[in-house]
Order: sequence, then C-alpha cells, then structure tokens
Amino acid sequence: MLNEINAILADADLLVNEQQIAVAITDIAEQINSLLADSNPLVLCVMNGGLVFTGQLLPQLTIPLSLDSINVSRYHNNTNGSAIEWIHTPRTPIKGRTIVVVDDILDEGITLAAVYEHCKAHGAASIYSAVLVNKVLGHCKPILPDFIGFNLENRYLFGYGMDYKGYLRNARGIYACKDNNEEQQ
Repeated sequence: MLNEINAILADADLLVNEQQIAVAITDIAEQINSLLADSNPLVLCVMNGGLVFTGQLLPQLTIPLSLDSINVSRYHNNTNGSAIEWIHTPRTPIKGRTIVVVDDILDEGITLAAVYEHCKAHGAASIYSAVLVNKVLGHCKPILPDFIGFNLENRYLFGYGMDYKGYLRNARGIYACKDNNEEQQ
C-alpha cells in the first residue's frame, strides 16, 4: 500500500500551494467574522476531512463560538462514494443555534446536504457551510456552500484534509491524481 501511496504523491499535480490556501482561509475567516459577529455560532467540523481546514480557520475567527464535530462518511477510505454512514453526531445542543459546518470538499453535495438535514431536524436557527474546495461538476448540486476557498476541476483531489484511500490528508497543498486516472471522489 505504501508503494501505491508514494507513487500517487510523486506523480500528482499540485493545484493549490500552502500560501494560496492560507490566503483563502484568511478570506473565509474574514467573511465569517463579518457575517456572524453577533450570532454565537456552533462550528461543526466534519471529520476527518474537515480537521485540517477547521484547525487553521478557528484561530482566525475572532467571534465568540463553540466547537464540536460530526462524522459522516460516504467514502470509507475508498476512492468512490457509497451510502452515508453516521459515525458521530455533535454532543453540543444544536437547537436555536447558528451552525457553521466546516468541511474539506464539496463534491456531489450528498454528505453536506445530510448534515444540513440533521441540523434542521435538531432545531438549528440557521446553517452556514464553509468548504476549502468546491469541485466544479457541471451540474446542479443539492446544496451549495456559503464560503468557498477554491472552485477546482473535477479530478480526484487529496491533501489538506482530503484523502486518497485514507492516506495523504497531511499533504501540504491540494493535489490532483495525474491524468484523472483515479475514480472521481
């Protein structure tokens, strides 16, 4: 497996470097600080992909907030999605709160739509979402994020929280598998 992971990384195309990501995260933080200054939001980090983005976004949020996580998966360390599996739901009460869902990528929008429905069902007052990457698919998605770092082409992406078969979330940039030779995320 390690040989495959090393080969994927060695052959990948770097689409967005760390400096570009830092600028995008700062921009998103400024938008959230401005829009939600008086709302006392609950930030929900979508695990595991949203961990890196959330970790860099939080210190730049200057507004009062609380933090929790939600873990819902469609990929299960594979390169293509399947049925949604709820692994962990927030312990912090959602009722009456402004929710900011933070995730690594919006692909088809199925997972984010499910998280929105969960928050609505538990009485959220309002729901916003921030994604580091919105994948451009050329068709409508069931939901669109409020804050977007990058709109990127429809290739298999990894790094900065996004994984390749459970690996490479820690890659220091956003990469695409070479020549789109992997199944789509």
